[in-house]
Amino acid sequence: MLLVWLYGVMVVGAVSRSAVQISTEFDKAPLAYSLSAVAGLVYGFITYSLVRGGEKARRAALVCCAAELAGVLIVGTWTLVEPSAFPDATVWSDYGMGYLFIPVLLPLSAMYWLRGRTAGSR
Repeated sequence: MLLVWLYGVMVVGAVSRSAVQISTEFDKAPLAYSLSAVAGLVYGFITYSLVRGGEKARRAALVCCAAELAGVLIVGTWTLVEPSAFPDATVWSDYGMGYLFIPVLLPLSAMYWLRGRTAGSR
């Protein structure tokens, strides 16, 4: 239940942030704002999969969490190596520092929890 709640908060944060930024200042940092929107969509799908339950949804959430972690690591490293590519921060910038590192800790926690789950142990 805690994972669903945390992912739900991240959906609201990432989607609302990117919606405002895309609609008001997209030309300032299109890559950063687009990546934040993608993060929001990923968070939304994972939240849906966790709520839906079942083995198929569990596997889908596990794959999406792995993709999310890869995105956080890639974007986080990219923002440190080449900060000029990001005139403004994304949800995943600096490994999610602006979100208290939740973007890097959440998929790790979710993957740990999901790997221990089976369809009958929900």
